[in-house]
Amino acid sequence: MASEARARKLADRVREIVAETLEMKVKDPRLGFITITDSRVTPDLREATLFYTVYGDDEERAATAAALESAKGILRSEVGRQTGIKHTPSLAFVLDALPDNAKHIDDLLRAAAESDAQVHAQATGAHYAGDPDPYRHPSDEEDASG
Repeated sequence: MASEARARKLADRVREIVAETLEMKVKDPRLGFITITDSRVTPDLREATLFYTVYGDDEERAATAAALESAKGILRSEVGRQTGIKHTPSLAFVLDALPDNAKHIDDLLRAAAESDAQVHAQATGAHYAGDPDPYRHPSDEEDASG
């Protein structure tokens, strides 16, 4: 087992190598506008998971996933060549859900802002149902009894 710091450094290096190789060496037309967002390496340094996002619709995402799957061997050999470690980690690509989650949060915030605006519009010009000051004050009781 490697230290956590070594695994993190290797994960960062793998992310850089894969991103650079995808940009410079992989010429697959199915590969869309891809960004490698994160990478994680298991503690034994045998498996690397790379998270990516693709600009476009579901069809372009599927085509990019197929292109990554076919380029996995080239990418792994490049990682092994540039890192020089004894066992090159196997690569797994996972579509990052971060943009979808961010869009969902934006939609929720927009709906909350619209709801707040409706409540604010209803509250302008509204009056309390009872007296303006429903609490008894000691000075009022003394005046009434005296």
